[in-house]
Amino acid sequence: MTPTLSPSMDIQVSSNFERLLFDLLDRDGAAVASTIGAFRTGGRLPLDEDRWQRATALFDGASLDDEGTIREMRAVYERTGRQIDPHTAVGLAAVRECRAGDGPVVVLATAHPAKFPDAVERATGRRPPLPPHLADLHEREERCVTMAKDTARLTDYVLANARAARG
Repeated sequence: MTPTLSPSMDIQVSSNFERLLFDLLDRDGAAVASTIGAFRTGGRLPLDEDRWQRATALFDGASLDDEGTIREMRAVYERTGRQIDPHTAVGLAAVRECRAGDGPVVVLATAHPAKFPDAVERATGRRPPLPPHLADLHEREERCVTMAKDTARLTDYVLANARAARG
């Protein structure tokens, strides 16, 4: 695997993969565990033809290299004045490549452009600003709490601090 400007797209086995298998395997947890185990050890997904067809009917695939991602980000910026993140750029390009039919399509931005400042600046010539509620992020005091491995203490801490944050 070669790292790209879209690190979430670089993931070989996503966290949603097990959920998909759970549905394909008729919500049988033991079958999912067995299938995942076989996949991890053998590198192949042991699905019967029916389940494989059901899975492939759900998805279309597309890819974009880093230069294509930058081109898409730049095109959106030039057309709309909006900066987008690399993942959203890949999604927009994939819609054009895979789209069937004339119906409307909604593409949801998947991250804030400021999470990928170098890529956004490369595409648009402008470094994306942090959102207003994070504008002072780099000046904020860093906080770290160390505690014993104790679920009850952790729960109490989270509840107390969540209440404090709400006021």
